[in-house]
Amino acid sequence: MITRREFMQAAMATSAIIGASGFGNWAKLAAQQALTQDQLLQFDDFGNVTLIHITDIHAQLKPVWFREPEINLGVGDAKGHVPHVTGADFQKMFGIAPKSPEAYALTYPDFESLGRAYGKMGGMDRVATVVKAIRAARPDAILLDGGDTWHGSMSSLLTKGQDMVNVMNQLGVEAMTSHWEWTYGQERVKEIVETLPFPFLGANIFDVEWDEPAFEPYKIFEKGGLRIAVIGQAFPYMPIANPKWMFPDYSFGIREERMQEMVDEVRAEGVDLVVCLSHKGFDVDRKMVSRVKGIDVILTGHTHDAVPEPVLVGETILIASGSNGKFVSRVDLDVRDGRMMGFRHKLIPVFSDVIAPDAEMATLIDAERAPFKAQLEEQIGTTESLLYRRGNFNGTWDDLICNAIRSERDAQIAMSPGVRWGTSLLPGDAITREDIHNVTSMTYGACYRTEMTGETLKTILEDVADNLFNTDPYYQQGGDMVRVGGIEYTIAPNAKIGSRITQMSIKGKPVVANKTYKVAGWAPVAEGATGEPIWEVVASYLRDKKVIKGLKLNEPKIVGIGKTNPGIADYKGGVS
Repeated sequence: MITRREFMQAAMATSAIIGASGFGNWAKLAAQQALTQDQLLQFDDFGNVTLIHITDIHAQLKPVWFREPEINLGVGDAKGHVPHVTGADFQKMFGIAPKSPEAYALTYPDFESLGRAYGKMGGMDRVATVVKAIRAARPDAILLDGGDTWHGSMSSLLTKGQDMVNVMNQLGVEAMTSHWEWTYGQERVKEIVETLPFPFLGANIFDVEWDEPAFEPYKIFEKGGLRIAVIGQAFPYMPIANPKWMFPDYSFGIREERMQEMVDEVRAEGVDLVVCLSHKGFDVDRKMVSRVKGIDVILTGHTHDAVPEPVLVGETILIASGSNGKFVSRVDLDVRDGRMMGFRHKLIPVFSDVIAPDAEMATLIDAERAPFKAQLEEQIGTTESLLYRRGNFNGTWDDLICNAIRSERDAQIAMSPGVRWGTSLLPGDAITREDIHNVTSMTYGACYRTEMTGETLKTILEDVADNLFNTDPYYQQGGDMVRVGGIEYTIAPNAKIGSRITQMSIKGKPVVANKTYKVAGWAPVAEGATGEPIWEVVASYLRDKKVIKGLKLNEPKIVGIGKTNPGIADYKGGVS
């Protein structure tokens, strides 16, 4: 007699073998063939429930370049497990042929040359084509949005997210959860939510004054004679990662007990399937589902991971759908007698030169962008370097931003937040005002200048390092290591808090604890902070430089992790 878990494991293995989980063997068959839309969308219908998942679009309406990370270190139990595997190790883990379309989509090696061969990815008009194709095959499919949708571009900042709201409404989203949405302020969020034709889910969002739930915790869908519960989990660390004064009436948190109560509640109502639509991050979700019982599927977001096969935790599958509109996940499920008995999954890569744009959506997108067209397309400079941001430490965009801050604000040291959003540019590309906004656009983007002691600098680096490398995922509170310019340091990710950062120096001279240094940065969390917007600081620097070239990554030396860690490869900063 086969147990349900054995059945699920067999389904996972079969899914990988037949290619139902996405790339798999398709890579070996198609790497040297011309891509077609039919190839990308091919899926053998399975079971009686279909979920469509998109997340972390960050307001990217048009196709983009987006380089995946080369450094994504796992610590503690996460070491060596997805999503903390990069480059060639990632390709080997999932049977992806080097230089293939999926190698380009999912990993960073040869990004420039493969980008020129395979083109940009994403574009909400292409996403619309994918969604419509799935719905044509499965009319009862449920489209779910994992959040970080209304924020991250110039047009979204100028419209306070309205451009993305209009696009997602037309796409036909049926439920969403949230994170950066809240940085427009609670009044703007409430204003938008009142107009949405679908629920804004957040089982973990509470009213501060009354200590009671503030938004719908879940939505029960009735599809094909089945009842499917979707429970929303917003980003739990809002007041820590983003300015609390923007949403003072609400509290967040993981609220593990609350999540179990919601699962038990919908189970008591007789639902056939329980889905968690989450923006907590992959490792947090992996821990939570090991402790909260009764969830069948977690659609995870926040950490921008694109994983081509589901990860099985107990009897729950975790689905990670990447970011920036690069992918759409389709999950077909066999649900019988109130239980998930099997699944097929495909992480569909949205190659924008292959998938035809949906005409209706393309028209809407152009209309949303039309009032700002001249501003968006204004060319500020050009780049001869590959510009990217994604990974635990500095990318080249981060170095450009830090160089601009130090130059324009006459500072010894620059600090830039370790946010994961931000698109890429290939050498030879123009740098437009829109491109600058794609890596800096936020509602609290003031560029400040201050003085800090060496001791304060170390404390800041230590705090961020613990946020990133704490072995308990519940203490990993979002984002990557703060990006720095003008200062060098060594980091030991596996060390204890307060002991990770050593050998801090400026131009070869040790940082002195009681000495004061001129420091500039951006994205201050204090209410009322002033300063020129960071995008104007960067634009001023680019107008002077005209061409960006020869960027040298200001990466720390990493110690204590070993040279074979699969979350790091080809690292120039030094590893031991």
